[in-house]
Amino acid sequence: MNNTGFLPICKEDLQARGINQLDFVYVCGDAYIDHPSFGMAIIGRVLEHNGYTVGILAQPDFRNPDSILALGIPRLAFLVSSGNMDSMVNHYYVSKKRRTKDAYTPGGEIGRRPDRAVIVYCSMIRKHCKDIPIIIGGIEASLRRFAHYDYWSDSFRKSILLESGADLISYGMGEKSIVEIADALNAGIPVKDITYIPGTVYKRKVLTEDYEETLFLPTYDEMLADKKKYGESFLVQSQNADPINGRTLVEKYTDHCFIIQNPPALPLSESEMDEVYRLPYMRAIHPSYITKGGVPAIEEVRFSLTSNRGCFGSCNFCSLAFHQGRILQVRSHESLIEEAEQIINMPDFKGYIHDVGGPTANFRHPSCKNQLKTGACKNKKCLFPTPCKNLDADHSDYIALLRKLRGLKKVKKVFVRSGVRFDYLLADRDDAFLKELVEHHVSGQLKVAPEHVSDAVLDKMGKPRHEVYKRFVTKYEKYNKELKKNQFLVPYFMSSHPGSTLKDAVALAEYIRDTGYIPEQVQDFYPTPSTLSTVMYYTEIDPRDSKKVYVAKNPHEKALQRALIQYSNPENYDLVKEALQKCGRMDLIGFGDKCLIRPRKLSKEKQVLHGISEKSSQKNRVPQNTKKNKNSKNVQSDAKKKTVSGKEQYNGRKRKR
Repeated sequence: MNNTGFLPICKEDLQARGINQLDFVYVCGDAYIDHPSFGMAIIGRVLEHNGYTVGILAQPDFRNPDSILALGIPRLAFLVSSGNMDSMVNHYYVSKKRRTKDAYTPGGEIGRRPDRAVIVYCSMIRKHCKDIPIIIGGIEASLRRFAHYDYWSDSFRKSILLESGADLISYGMGEKSIVEIADALNAGIPVKDITYIPGTVYKRKVLTEDYEETLFLPTYDEMLADKKKYGESFLVQSQNADPINGRTLVEKYTDHCFIIQNPPALPLSESEMDEVYRLPYMRAIHPSYITKGGVPAIEEVRFSLTSNRGCFGSCNFCSLAFHQGRILQVRSHESLIEEAEQIINMPDFKGYIHDVGGPTANFRHPSCKNQLKTGACKNKKCLFPTPCKNLDADHSDYIALLRKLRGLKKVKKVFVRSGVRFDYLLADRDDAFLKELVEHHVSGQLKVAPEHVSDAVLDKMGKPRHEVYKRFVTKYEKYNKELKKNQFLVPYFMSSHPGSTLKDAVALAEYIRDTGYIPEQVQDFYPTPSTLSTVMYYTEIDPRDSKKVYVAKNPHEKALQRALIQYSNPENYDLVKEALQKCGRMDLIGFGDKCLIRPRKLSKEKQVLHGISEKSSQKNRVPQNTKKNKNSKNVQSDAKKKTVSGKEQYNGRKRKR
């Protein structure tokens, strides 16, 4: 099938195409953007490419159950996803306050999808269709495939497969498993018998199959009674998240209820990745949204290229390794140049390719040759606590790709704005990439993610020691000076991560003081499902060594830690003062160069006594190297523009590293 145009979204579209009944109806919490940065578009196009008809039911009215039938009942199955973001992260700040905008909705309007969108959509379907197969996927379903701690309700919840009433979970990226599921359903195999496809999770009342090679996780009741058991379960899950050496996992709920996870699907080969990204995407929002103000999320990716998937960085607060896997998947240079040519020919292209990357920009091949043979190591990480001796730290392929892209006609500049993993960069003995990055690919500032300065906290994060980041800063500044560039580093810092005490937060504030960097935004740790850090947050135990972990759970203490990072903001004065008092650090309240804040309501006589005028006092509030230069306006506005809500959860983020 070689249809052109957008996938059908209404019955008029079906009539125009002569479709009486769709094979699949894809129900999604996002507006329909036909672009390969959005899972709905990829899965829809992949199924279409394999001969199936797919309709997109974007943001149905969850207050009206009948809206789920807007495209009719599909022949094979409903596909359900919350969208590119977890619906709860999409709706709530870490403070649990309601967000005011949704980048994935026309006009940025909030509230067009329900909380726990996957469960609600499945319930709507089941009200009308008791027997139709429901396949759930995407980030919300993938990260809730087993029992998990839920931050928003502060409770331990069951697998989303049970809570939603769906038949199968297609977890991970899903291109391979969804085609196998479609072929099985099309062949007449009942959905209850589709138990053999990698990258899927199913449920059983009785275990009748041969489960000799299966690993049994602690039962739901055991984990509910003993939080430590949940930590043990998650370690087993994370050790079996590899398609080559991962084993089938079983989680028992009752004597007549079991959740079974097959090992992950194999990663896409380079040619398979190229094929996925070569499908006939419109690379635009659906025209029906134009009069509603457009869809903000497209702006982040309109002129960007996705060059890879997966991440062997495996930060503890990030779900990428659990969702996309640790084995890198990449596209060929030819595929990326072909897409770049499409971008260049877009009418509003101004000559700038905004990004060439993925979860981690400078990963372009598996971390070592062993990964493709025996899989990622179960009990070792590639970069933590130090780079593995088998790590293949080589940027030559990425350098060659960037050179080709910036050599294209009509391209003025190619930026790298997704996460650069600085410890991997330093592991490369050749500084060629760092030099080229500084010379050609930084847009006034480079965003990196040291996250903290306390080595104890960094250990809980799965991040390199602070000394590594300082070495990177030295090298970055060196090449900026040599190349006569005036480009800044914008570091991401996180407050209140498990292991972080108020004293650690003070140490971070002192580092910020010494570097003169004033962070505009701070990410408070957000406990999302299926990360090791969330396990530590819930259990207050590090499952790696079973030792107790200090966790700041009280909202006020979290506010204190966050305020310390932005101590120069006058609105944070009272919180900073309280935090310093609690830590016994009154030495940081005063007039010295090392003080974070000054005493309030100082009389003119005391100002004279201390040799401080009101003018000089105000001047000294702002570190010297934050004075404006000719680029500062662009730099600050770009920093605000690049900070989007969707980057909080993958810690990407696609904040990403």
